[in-house]
Amino acid sequence: MWNAKDVYYVSDSTALLTEDMARSMLCQFPEISFNEEKIPFVRTVNDAKKVLKDILKQSGALRPLIFCTIMDAEVREVFDVAEVELLDLYGGFLNTLEMALEAKALREPGYFRHGDNSQIDRRVEAIHYSMEHDDGKKTGGYDQADIILIGVSRSGKTPVSVYLATHMGIKAANFPLTADHLSNYELPSDIVRNRIHTVGLTTSPQYLHRIREKRYSGSRYASVATCSNELRQAEQLCLQHSIKTLNTEGKSIEEIAVQATQLVGITKSRHSG
Repeated sequence: MWNAKDVYYVSDSTALLTEDMARSMLCQFPEISFNEEKIPFVRTVNDAKKVLKDILKQSGALRPLIFCTIMDAEVREVFDVAEVELLDLYGGFLNTLEMALEAKALREPGYFRHGDNSQIDRRVEAIHYSMEHDDGKKTGGYDQADIILIGVSRSGKTPVSVYLATHMGIKAANFPLTADHLSNYELPSDIVRNRIHTVGLTTSPQYLHRIREKRYSGSRYASVATCSNELRQAEQLCLQHSIKTLNTEGKSIEEIAVQATQLVGITKSRHSG
């Protein structure tokens, strides 16, 4: 069994879908460490040859995995070499679907993504919003948020916010609960006013301790006692303001994002694309 494997997500479009599809399978192998790289907009044979050359130079001896969503068969075939393990995420499925539907697929790169400009515009707007409202910045703009994530330091607020924006087109703000907020059991009025759209991220003291220890080993900040006290105060603060909480322990960012949106009533149909 491999302990680690280089993985490349190669696409003739943004490679976001390629990455999502591949990761949904790779997560079934938690004992293996994956070194990932996303390579978008590979649309010509020359593009493909250059990319393959770089991949072989970097990972050739390790027989890397290439997850591919390239429509053009000639471009895709460049990667079908013995030195790599090619996983064609489109080709085989489209051939089967064409036979089942008795129709020819468009096989146009990125058609889904550029077929609806409103979805792209919404996603870009969400990304800009989430960047501008990360880590407690610009709380005055929380009225425009689809969701607000609050929690103690290192509870996963920022990565979940980024995922919500980039993958789901959701305007996500996040706010850190510092010692002042926790000890005084007070929240900014901008959050209280929007508490129906707010989710408190929580976890166990032991799990938070392990996360903090990785960067601040042996510190008071990372101690189990500090983690336990902060989490208890944060949960009481959420209870005081009727804010729903979500335990994130052992969950992937994708799981947390989906469950958080469910808690505040954001439907997939409202924010898909």
